[in-house]
Amino acid sequence: MGRFREALAAPGFSAIAEIKRRSPSAGDLRPDANPAVLATAYERAGAAVVSVLVDERFGGTWDDLRAARAASGVPLLAKGFFSTEDDLRAAREAGADAALLLLRNLDDRVCAELMRSAEELGLETLVEAHDEDELDRAIALGAAVIGVNARDLETFRIDRAVQLELVSRAPRDRVVVAESGVSTRAQGAEAELAGADAILVGSALMRATDPAAKLAELVSRPLVKVCGLTQEEDVAVAAEAGADLLGFVYVPESPRAATAVLTVPEGTLAVAVWVGEAGESEADLDQVHPRAPGKVRGRDAEVLRAGDVVATHVDLPWGQDAPDNWERAAAMEGRIVLAGKLGPDNVREAIERVRPWAVDASSKLERAPGYKDHEKVRAYVEAARA
Repeated sequence: MGRFREALAAPGFSAIAEIKRRSPSAGDLRPDANPAVLATAYERAGAAVVSVLVDERFGGTWDDLRAARAASGVPLLAKGFFSTEDDLRAAREAGADAALLLLRNLDDRVCAELMRSAEELGLETLVEAHDEDELDRAIALGAAVIGVNARDLETFRIDRAVQLELVSRAPRDRVVVAESGVSTRAQGAEAELAGADAILVGSALMRATDPAAKLAELVSRPLVKVCGLTQEEDVAVAAEAGADLLGFVYVPESPRAATAVLTVPEGTLAVAVWVGEAGESEADLDQVHPRAPGKVRGRDAEVLRAGDVVATHVDLPWGQDAPDNWERAAAMEGRIVLAGKLGPDNVREAIERVRPWAVDASSKLERAPGYKDHEKVRAYVEAARA
């Protein structure tokens, strides 16, 4: 396994951070971008790989790749419209560890030849697909790293729903990268839960005041959930404060029962909370607690995406305390969503002790059941994201 694939296949969720001065769809993004400075900053911010556009349509040159290589030790992905062995040789000589191969522009015979040439040159490849046919081709070609682009390069339209469906279909023995359309932590997490090993982010970083800080934000954990929402104004305040996940309780016996999933802002994810089994809703994720005689819900829950379990929700028993809840959660494997009387006063300590994938608060953020105290919501999110 080469170091490009190894970096992306490492435990946890990773990111390819991109350097590009402009794009055909958006025009100028960062005309004065310095590849050496950005590559160094990305590396420090936790990028697994740095992608460098070398095509003039994106304001790039081979010198940009050379500058990034001289400044940074992370694996580099050369991006352009490569179609010949000479293109790959140029990428390798400029310092790339891997090169992009676009199935949109290459037939299977040419792509297979380029993959073989790349291997002979000591260069890895990222084979990119943007529809079902191209994904099947990438799989059949034996691509070890497959990129699934949410952007149609002919229309430049972003369709994340199609992208996530393709990501979920990709074999788990391949490294899968979700490309384009990610500008928030929740969007990155959605790709992660669909099965992506990494995200590739370009425009969102290039537009940011501090690209490295934006990268660090996108890959940081835990995510922050505010649950028990029943009012539109509370949804808006939670999202504005920086919550990633917004929860709606579909349990009639709950004092925080919702009758519908309210509209959530773009860039956040809605979570429907159930007891027994998930029903129909407009939510992005389902949180399903077991039934418990005489209680509103059982203790822990499964978090599901499209019916598949993607995380464990660790909570207190209904109406009871459990002093060992944090220790119990810390001992569990996989993605943990930690809940149980979390609030502004203790969420930071909980994070430090448990290191969960997400934190979840509800009752300690209220002025009355189902009605949030906006200052408490803001303080909780700020403390969780500190």
